Amino acid sequence: MVLGGFDIVVIALVVFVILVLFAGIKTVPQGYRYTIERFGRYTRTLEPGLNLITPFIERVGARMNVMEQVLNVPTQEVITKDNASVSADAVSFYQILNAAEAAYQVSNLENAILNLTMTNIRSVMGSMDLDELLSNRDAINDRLLRVVDDAVQPWGIKVTRVEIKDIQPPRDLVDAMARQMKAEREKRAQVLEAEGSRNAQILRAEGAKQSAILQAEGQREAAFRNAEARERLAEAEAKATKMVSEAIASGNVQAINYFVAQKYTEALAAIGTAGNSKVVLMPVEASSLIGSLGGIGAIAKEVFGDNPTPPAPRPQPTPRTTPAVNPFKVKVVASSGRDLTVEAA
Repeated sequence: MVLGGFDIVVIALVVFVILVLFAGIKTVPQGYRYTIERFGRYTRTLEPGLNLITPFIERVGARMNVMEQVLNVPTQEVITKDNASVSADAVSFYQILNAAEAAYQVSNLENAILNLTMTNIRSVMGSMDLDELLSNRDAINDRLLRVVDDAVQPWGIKVTRVEIKDIQPPRDLVDAMARQMKAEREKRAQVLEAEGSRNAQILRAEGAKQSAILQAEGQREAAFRNAEARERLAEAEAKATKMVSEAIASGNVQAINYFVAQKYTEALAAIGTAGNSKVVLMPVEASSLIGSLGGIGAIAKEVFGDNPTPPAPRPQPTPRTTPAVNPFKVKVVASSGRDLTVEAA
């Protein structure tokens, strides 16, 4: 089949239209922005999806990734405020907010952000002491974020975070810090031990104080009760003595007999319960206590006179068949408990 001139023109025209269509249709993927230049000048930014441009007049200038991106900051030497040399590296996260500014306001965007971050790391870390540098990474990250973000705003970029990954002091400095930490911990241990000992001594002293107070209070209470008991005993004794004195004054012979017999019996009981053997000269025989009471009663009658109403005669003890003994000279040979052994002197 031989094509004529008209057929060739039609085929060429169809091919040209297809090429024009392919040149004018642009598909932008999600997460990207394309800048359009018309004769080399920026005109607009293509959004994700299907877009049309004027073929041979407009062209795509820059394909910008607007997703958040990560930029590794290499290790660098930093001199701190107290002249300590440390090595530090970091990582930076940034996102393009304005594709046109990021494409036309700065050349080599990643290199610019990298150098800006490195210089600000040296500036921020160099204004801090080593101890502050090692213990305040959050403060360092916040300061770096503010400084770098302010610097890249004209480029249409947002720095979302800047993180210090590692800070490595020199080995000798690490050893010195370890010794310092050990000494600090030992000091704190000694302080805690001293405080514990002091608290224990204070508690023991408080316990001894409370014990002494309670003991003194107990002794005072006991002394008070003993004094009260002695007072009551003395009152009872005084009352009994007063009653006996009144009975004697009224001429009651039985009262004086009872009083003298009680004291006499108590004296004999004290002699009989002695724990050792002894020789005692007694004025009467121990077995003739009733007769002695009768003699005392006779003496009282002579002193006070006869009682108008004499008491009933008391039965006399049966005479003993023991040999006669001088009633005024008795020898106590031995005493044990309540048994009393006597013989004539």
